[in-house]
Amino acid sequence: MTKIPLALTAQLQEYVVANGSAPDEIVRDLIAETARVLPEDQGMQIAAEQAGFMTLLTRIIGARRAVEIGTFTGLSSIAIARGLADGGKLTCFDVSDEFTGIARRYWSRAGLTDRIELIIGPAADTLQQLPEEPHLDLVFVDADKTGYLNYWEQLVPRVRPGGLLLIDNVLRHGHILDPQPGDEGTIAMVEFNRHVLNDSRVESVLLPIADGLTIARKR
Repeated sequence: MTKIPLALTAQLQEYVVANGSAPDEIVRDLIAETARVLPEDQGMQIAAEQAGFMTLLTRIIGARRAVEIGTFTGLSSIAIARGLADGGKLTCFDVSDEFTGIARRYWSRAGLTDRIELIIGPAADTLQQLPEEPHLDLVFVDADKTGYLNYWEQLVPRVRPGGLLLIDNVLRHGHILDPQPGDEGTIAMVEFNRHVLNDSRVESVLLPIADGLTIARKR
C-alpha cells in the first residue's frame, strides 16, 4: 500500500510553522516585505517551514562552508547562515541586484553580514571562482531550472564526502508528471531528476517539502 503524504492546506501549514520552527520577527518582516514589494515574484521565496528545516539540517551536519545558487530576497540564505558552525561562510550566487538588495538589508538586521558573501553574475560562469577540490559541506540550488544540470556538475566535485546538496522545486507543482510538459523548466527538471537518481557519486532522496526538495549526500 502506498502512503500518500497529507495534503498541506493553508491552515495546516500555519500549524506546522507555528509548532515547528516559528519565524522570528526578522523572517516575518522579510516574508511580508517580499509579498508587498514583489507580489508577482514572491513564489520564488522558500516556504517558512522549509527555512526552519534547512537551518536545522545545516546545524546537524556542522556545516562551515556552504554555497547557495539563487538567493532572491534572502530567506534561504538567512536559514543556512544561521545554522553554520562558528567561523562558517555562505557564498551566494545570484544575478539580481534588486532582489539581493533586499537580502542584504535583512542579512544586516540578522547580524549575518560577516557570514555571507554575495557574488553577482550568471552562476554557470561565477561558480568557476570556487576552489576545485572537495571542500563544501552544504549546497542549496534554487535558481533557473534549465541551469540545474550545469550547476550540479560543477558543484558535486566540490562537495566533500558526506556533504549535502539540497535542490529545490524538483516537483514543479506536479508538472513533472505531465506527458508533454509545456515549459523548458519542467522539461529540464524531468531530465535533472533522472540524472540525480542515476548519479553513483551520491545517494539521494526526493521529499515532498514545499515544491519538492531533493537531498543528496556525497559518497
